[in-house]
Amino acid sequence: MRISYRFRFAAVGLALASAAALAYVSVSGSAVAERPMPQPEELARKSAPLPAGVKTDIATFAAGCFWCVEADFDKITGVLNTIPGYTGGHLKHPTYELVASGLTGHTEALQVIYDPEKVTYQKLLTWYWRNVDPTDAGGQFCDRGNEYRPAIFVHSPEQRKLAEASKSELGKSGVLDQPIVVEIIDASTFTPAEPEHHDYYLKHPWRYNFYRHGCGRDQRLKSLWSKANW
Repeated sequence: MRISYRFRFAAVGLALASAAALAYVSVSGSAVAERPMPQPEELARKSAPLPAGVKTDIATFAAGCFWCVEADFDKITGVLNTIPGYTGGHLKHPTYELVASGLTGHTEALQVIYDPEKVTYQKLLTWYWRNVDPTDAGGQFCDRGNEYRPAIFVHSPEQRKLAEASKSELGKSGVLDQPIVVEIIDASTFTPAEPEHHDYYLKHPWRYNFYRHGCGRDQRLKSLWSKANW
């Protein structure tokens, strides 16, 4: 979803939700307390420098809106930091507006910095599959266009080997009714997104949650992976 539409979508939802909340609070007095609030402790944890001496590795995944992908990968123990950004295209200095045009070749992606002693790349792959629609090459959920295409960007021959094996295993499992269209691509230059896109789900949880639900992401994932033994 283009940035103007994405924020407009959230704004309309906020207006409707606010009206409903005001009507409810006049009766019960408790609706406002249920509104999600920013999480400063989590934001502080994410902005803190990595512990000295910790071995790290990098993985890069694209699965549609990077607000959502960041929120999903931040849940994993062993993931030390996540950076939303742009990769896979031909423009040297991509910006959100340029990428949203669909003409740069870039896709929204997430760079995952993790501790390989606490979480394996294989586990990150498994988590990736369960949080993407791997049958949709034209975008993800309500976000359409090349800039939302799913992909796995590998940083080493070992990552490629594991990613290809994971994709093949999933394809043979019979869990999905359609072919897997996720490309496995050698990682190239990754450009971090503008600051307002980092940790969006923590800074603006109400808008984020409305956007995610309205986009049908979790509803589609639940239906898509209903056969999976996860």
